[in-house]
Amino acid sequence: MRGSRRGRAALCVPAVLAAVPCAAAGDGDRTEDRRPNIIHIMSDDHAWQAIGAYGHPLMRQAQTPNIDRLASEGMMFRRAYVENSLSTPSRACLMTGLYSHQNGQRRLDGGMDTSVTFMPELLQQSGYTTAVIGKWHMLCEPKGFDYYRILRGQGEYYDPVFKTPDSEGYVRQSGYVTDLITDYAIDFLESRDRSKPFCLFVHHKAPHRNWQPDTRYLDLYEDSEFEVPATFDDDYSSRGPAASHQQMSIDRDMTLVYDLKIHQLRDQHDKYNKWELDVVDSQLGRMSAEQREAWENAYGPRNVEIVEGRVEDKDLARWKYRRYVIDYMRCIRSVDDSVGQLLDYLEREGLLENTVVVYTSDQGFYMGEHGWFDKRFMYEESYRTPLIVRYPSMIDAGTVSDALVQNIDFAPTYLDLAGTDKLPSMSGVSLLPLFASDGKAPEDWRKYLYYHYYDYPAEHSVMRHDGVSDERYKLIHFYGPEGSYDEFYDLQSDSSELHNIIGEESVQSHVERLQRQLEAFRTQLAIDEY
Repeated sequence: MRGSRRGRAALCVPAVLAAVPCAAAGDGDRTEDRRPNIIHIMSDDHAWQAIGAYGHPLMRQAQTPNIDRLASEGMMFRRAYVENSLSTPSRACLMTGLYSHQNGQRRLDGGMDTSVTFMPELLQQSGYTTAVIGKWHMLCEPKGFDYYRILRGQGEYYDPVFKTPDSEGYVRQSGYVTDLITDYAIDFLESRDRSKPFCLFVHHKAPHRNWQPDTRYLDLYEDSEFEVPATFDDDYSSRGPAASHQQMSIDRDMTLVYDLKIHQLRDQHDKYNKWELDVVDSQLGRMSAEQREAWENAYGPRNVEIVEGRVEDKDLARWKYRRYVIDYMRCIRSVDDSVGQLLDYLEREGLLENTVVVYTSDQGFYMGEHGWFDKRFMYEESYRTPLIVRYPSMIDAGTVSDALVQNIDFAPTYLDLAGTDKLPSMSGVSLLPLFASDGKAPEDWRKYLYYHYYDYPAEHSVMRHDGVSDERYKLIHFYGPEGSYDEFYDLQSDSSELHNIIGEESVQSHVERLQRQLEAFRTQLAIDEY
């Protein structure tokens, strides 16, 4: 495995951590506190379809061996969901164990109630050393962390800037973002206070739009043919206006210059907005000479057919899809490498058996299903997220869970692992009963999940909606200035959610049942808009 640590000087670490004596390599931690360590690895926009262990056809052409290793040695959740399919709200749910309206972070553009207790604060109080490395993407300073090194906003793929508690603002670092995050995470592990258990959040930028791979992977999968989803040409005929009015279509909304790296078209100013051109110029300008040369050598020859207009309009959407998926998978390859490096480090240091390693994403993502990229909707590809947990002390290797779990459950779970009670205000529940039962849901486990998306009007123009789902059925309520309407799906007979059957007599008892449950959620959770 090629790691960016090779050949580089040791990275700077805070003096307070660097001063702590280290145990010998392979000796584990010299502490009487045997509570488990926790590493929460979260990528940005990583679709469950893009992980080999989930068995999706997309992965016939790509590999994620290290994430798959976690699944083979731990528990894979097949019904893990988010409460609000959007990056910043999802991160707020993780940190607080609260729904979006409870923690204030309903949209991307602010609102977080910083008086709310963050889960890492409680872990600190219970004796854990805490850190977050990588993407923070919340409009507040990290709190509850002994150390952090975070990206600015969405972060950059090449030579990104990071901020620490001791730095004067954000400082540019040389390298590829996924490698740097991994290096900084390992530096923290090497320099931490080894008398305490730790909880480390490793938050990757990748594979967030606009999918810029490491230069060493610019040729990876170039000869692969990824299967176009069966729903790629969906006409949305059975659904309400939200599915048609969205602005996340690969055909209409994925851009040739910004998304697909055909910067030779930058001079056609009449076709591209100034924001897009400025971003592209900034991204190209921050590359080193070596990075830019590799970029030009890779994309230049592949862009010729588009620049010269040799791809017909009817074929352009599929051309875009292929370029998008290949670059996305290249970014995933670096994330998978990172997982492998972290596992190798834990194994070398004798920490692997007593460390809970979690892999997840901040939400799901569309890989061309319904002709889309991005997320936001309560439809499965966006609503559902990958979740894999390795912890040999409690979880048998190769187990699978179909219990309904949600991202508000992380905070209670980590507190439970630390032997600390969750706050009474937290809406999530601990997953430990599932760890102890081979993933089978106890009798008193939740039967329904609540979802709410608020970020409209905004980028991608997805209408506001809330909804409820059980193991088989889903009820979605869309609302806003344009009016309101409901959709209902039977995931057993229609896993692609192509047929809104809200009016069919055969399912009316289930529609009414889910409607009662939706109203119960709204009342119990004091939902103030729908």
